[in-house]
Order: sequence, then structure tokens, then C-alpha cells
Amino acid sequence: MSDQAILVVSFGTSFDDTREKTIAATQAQIRRQFPDYAVYSAFTSGMVRGILKQRGIDIPSVEDTLEQILRDGVKRLAVQPTHLLYGDEYDKMRSAVAGQASRFERVTVGAPLLSDYSDMYEVLSALDEGIPRELDEALVLMGHGTGHFSNTTYAAMDYFAKANGFEDVFVGTVEAWPDLDEVVSQVLREGFTRAVLTPLMLVAGDHAQNDMAGEEPRSWRSVFAANGLQTRCMVRGLGEYESVRALYCAHIERALTHEL
Repeated sequence: MSDQAILVVSFGTSFDDTREKTIAATQAQIRRQFPDYAVYSAFTSGMVRGILKQRGIDIPSVEDTLEQILRDGVKRLAVQPTHLLYGDEYDKMRSAVAGQASRFERVTVGAPLLSDYSDMYEVLSALDEGIPRELDEALVLMGHGTGHFSNTTYAAMDYFAKANGFEDVFVGTVEAWPDLDEVVSQVLREGFTRAVLTPLMLVAGDHAQNDMAGEEPRSWRSVFAANGLQTRCMVRGLGEYESVRALYCAHIERALTHEL
């Protein structure tokens, strides 16, 4: 057993297919890139862990995983979140890690996916290349949204996209601002007649499959279509893009040089 490890922390999802394509795929890429490290996994969502446990899938919390890592004799630990923002889930994870940091020789914590403008550019490039579009077709990225101040990242990413050659990209959120109505009005104002919707989330779980691509009248697809826009959905989580998984690995590389 190695005395150095990487702990990959995700919010989690109860959707098995997207979990394998995104979270598991990211962990597999991390194992390939860091073969000298033991790789552990934890979910921060108690609700998701509870649903999975009922199916016989036991994915531990950050706190429980840290205890297991210590029992395994790990002395040097790098923690990499798959969260997108410095939000509530990131803060909760970091607090749990800080509470155990003194029990390790060294602990480092990586940045979330969208931690600076170069990260935004890499993610925008991955989506731009991975989702071909027509000239009159907008690319709409549906983020989760949060009451945390970090929610401003979404509006910043929208502005950054248009200032850096991605003029047909629009960023909105399910649970905060920019909201659905704001994004629809922006797309119409810019003269687009079509839109492709895709999640700005690691996994394509409940929000992507229902809030975005569902049949309900207030789903994003339904509202875009009701406003006269020819609409299609790309139900693909960010973790399905190899370049996004590589970005997480790059964050780990940087984290290995910065102690908590």
C-alpha cells in the first residue's frame, strides 16, 4: 500500500450510467496519470449516498474516507474536488479535510474546475469542439446555481465566453441567476433561431435529464421551444470530455506543490 494518496471528492449522482461515464472515468484517468498514488473516492451528498446504499452501492463520505486513508497508513494526501466552484460543497469538503490535516505529514487541496479564466477557456474549448453547431444555433450551458457568492462565476463565464471568441455561448443556471428566462431573452435578443442545450455540470444526472431535457412545460427544452427556438439537447456531463478530465489532473499537479 502506498503512503501517498489522492482523494477525489464529488457531490455524487444516483444515475449509474452518467456516474460511470464521468466520475468513474475521471478517477480512472487520475489513476493512469498518477500510478504511484493510491486513489480514493468520496461523495459529499448524503442524499445521493443514501440512495446508492439502498441499491447496495456504498460510497463513503469525506470524513469516513479520511479515516480509512489514515488506517491504510497514508502520510501524504492530495485532495481533488470535482466540484465546479468554490461553493458550499467545496467549503464543506475543505473543512472536513482541515479537521484531519494534522494527522498527515502533508495535505494538499486542489482547486475546483472553474477556478480561473484559463480553466474557463479550457472548458469552453472542450464544449465548442465537442458540440458542432450551425451558424444560427446558440450553445446554452446549464449550470446548477448556488446561493453562495461563487455563483457569480456563471455570469463571469458568460461574459468571458463572448469576449474570447465564443460569441454563440450563453451560460445560465437552474437554481440561481442567470436563470432560464434571462438566458432565453439573451438568445432571442442576439438573433439566434436555434439552440443546443447541454449541462455545465460534471454529470448528466437529474438536472440534465429532467430540468434541461425533460418533457415538462418548464423544462429548459420546453421553454426554449415555446419561444420559437428550434431546440435540441446534448445530455453529456463535463466528465465525459477527455480534456476536462485532463484539466482535473492538471489541478492535482498544481495541488501537489501547495500545502493546506
